[in-house]
Amino acid sequence: MVSERPRKRAIAVIDGEHYPPVIREALDELGAHYDFVAAAFLGGTEKIADRPAEEIYGLPVTTADSGTEALIGALAHFEVDVVVDLSDEPIVSSSDRFRLATAALREGVEYVGADFAFSPPIVRATTATPALAIIGTGKRVGKTAISAAIARHLKSVGVGVVVVAMGRGGPPDPELIRGDEVALTTADLLALARQGRHAASDNYEDAVMSRVVTVGCRRCGGGMAGETFVSNVPQGAKLADSLGMDLVMLEGSGAAIPPAYADATVLVVAASQGPAAVADYFGPYRLARADLVIIASAEPPAASAEQVGLLQKKLAELRPELPVVTTTLRPRPIEPVAGRRVFFATTAPEPVVHHLARYLEAEAGCEVVGTSSHLSNRARLRADLADATGRFDLLLTELKAAAVDVVAAVGEEIDVPVVLCDNEPVALDGSDLDSAYESVARLAMSRASTREEG
Repeated sequence: MVSERPRKRAIAVIDGEHYPPVIREALDELGAHYDFVAAAFLGGTEKIADRPAEEIYGLPVTTADSGTEALIGALAHFEVDVVVDLSDEPIVSSSDRFRLATAALREGVEYVGADFAFSPPIVRATTATPALAIIGTGKRVGKTAISAAIARHLKSVGVGVVVVAMGRGGPPDPELIRGDEVALTTADLLALARQGRHAASDNYEDAVMSRVVTVGCRRCGGGMAGETFVSNVPQGAKLADSLGMDLVMLEGSGAAIPPAYADATVLVVAASQGPAAVADYFGPYRLARADLVIIASAEPPAASAEQVGLLQKKLAELRPELPVVTTTLRPRPIEPVAGRRVFFATTAPEPVVHHLARYLEAEAGCEVVGTSSHLSNRARLRADLADATGRFDLLLTELKAAAVDVVAAVGEEIDVPVVLCDNEPVALDGSDLDSAYESVARLAMSRASTREEG
């Protein structure tokens, strides 16, 4: 005999544009799947009778100045598994629905409608070690550079750190790299690439740039709220947890969120993305998770002063209590390049590359004789290198994309040294970045101790 699946406890989202008997009938019909315990009223009075709401709908009904506040109130008073949206235009728009879904997902509750369903990212591992997540609002927002900088600074002040890095090109089994013990060279990375490994994965970048312990993981697929379809991060988190460190740093991939519990979270937003990155779709959900926001690449030509200002204003509006630091990224060769004729390969967009080249010349003392912004496009990168061959005596590259299998391979072929280049965050608003890093790390550790006591 097959047992019936238990009904999920549910809150209904309703509006006054629907005739109440229609909603009552829908609640009865859907009652085969959901145990409705309350309703959140979004507004609209066209078809509402002058009677108490509970009498009209047969359920406790929460109201507020806005539909989102009504749902938040209902979620605070009733423990449920799912929110079922029985509303419609004109009371609720698509943008409104994302705000309502964000309110539900923040509480670990599903949000479903007639033709959509959103589920909160699932925590598939919880470490005994305090955990700090570094997540982003998309790919190439500066997340790995920020993560490496945090790890590097925390290590310098005596915090034992292990970074669990999740990437689209990570290893099939979590890979431990003792960056604190072994300094990987470009020759080492090239050898690893020839063994079939993605030697430019974020875990290698963190290990090389910050000289900390890393665990490389992979993921496939990324949902709108940050869930992944397949990931070995839970196994990687377990490995990291066994190392006896003070802090596990969980580094996201693109807009995907590591499927492991985080005691505190840093959100990295590229200034060029503008306010939409935190205000639209599930930007508010990622922002709701944050304990520190770092705005990256917040200067021309990457982003205008107007773009930066609008983003700062929106963040202040949505989370006025949240610490926000505005930064840019500066290239920093990890070996001396002074006096060399350099070809510089980067993932930065073309308008930014010339700005970075001038910075390298001024600060590193080299002459940049060629550049490529096509580090993520192997064919165009090879063409750029071929066009400049004979003019440079050193290759300088970020450790991303084709840095190893193209740039390092070309360097070996033509007998030209290859130096790796870090992207170092620099505060533009007078903030003390090191203090911000330490503060959010302490917050993670404090919450972890409370979690353990609980």
